Amino acid sequence: MPFVLKEYPAKIGEKINVYLIKNHGLSPSNAQNLLDRGKVFDKEMKQLKKTDIITTEDIFISEFIGITKGLKPIFSTDDFAIFDKPSGIMVHPVNKFTPYCLLDEVKYHFGSSANIVHRIDAETSGLVLISKNKEAEIELKTMFEKKLYTKKYLAIANGILQNQKTINSPIKDDLASTIRVKMTTADDGKESLTIINPIKINHTKNQTLVEALPLTGRQHQIRVHLESIGHKILGDPIYGIDEIIADKYLCKELSPEDRLYHTSSHRLWLHADYLEFSYKDIIYKFHSKNKELLDFFNKN
Repeated sequence: MPFVLKEYPAKIGEKINVYLIKNHGLSPSNAQNLLDRGKVFDKEMKQLKKTDIITTEDIFISEFIGITKGLKPIFSTDDFAIFDKPSGIMVHPVNKFTPYCLLDEVKYHFGSSANIVHRIDAETSGLVLISKNKEAEIELKTMFEKKLYTKKYLAIANGILQNQKTINSPIKDDLASTIRVKMTTADDGKESLTIINPIKINHTKNQTLVEALPLTGRQHQIRVHLESIGHKILGDPIYGIDEIIADKYLCKELSPEDRLYHTSSHRLWLHADYLEFSYKDIIYKFHSKNKELLDFFNKN
């Protein structure tokens, strides 16, 4: 994820926010966001604020320049595209030192106006929808906010699940946990509903291949719901394990050997397998071509 400082000619005496709006085609809110995040500098490398007056003939803007590692979209239109993300790739950068993420490929293939519509966890593999322009981004993100889509996941769950389960347990931040990103089920949480359908059972490994349909969109929803009924997802490094181990994982201090020992696998076995939505009166249905999870389950 390379950020580079790009130099632009500027007009001395003009307000920096006015300059960005007039010369870079930014909306007032986008210009403000760029300045608030400290990405605009004068020639002396002083960060410029909204009310600052330009005092140098040039300014510098820190811009995201996407790189590629060969990942290509599996489908593309003028307004959106679909990526089939492998496990282990973050969707967005954590900070400016993040070496690579899916956003790199998005910007590399489709330019600065392209963006990611929704998130999945770094270790979750599967389908991710991206927009190619601001108009499409607004419409598609609104679609996700209103839950006007169908998304199905595959997961390898510990234990034997014989019948369909509807998990209707509210979810909220786990305030009792030392793990900042951890969620939990609680009566005072936000409404959360997941349907779990068992597909295949491996009695030898005491595992069940399941299809999960999250009808709401809470953080870690499928992981939390399966763990709450005693069927945590195989390889989960946060839920259903000692928090000391989870903290080491999040701090990147857990060795691959310890990860395997404590979670029974090298990755989280959760996969975004199916996505369906309507856009401009056309219904789109996408199936992932990544069969890593199915192959792993079937050879165990």
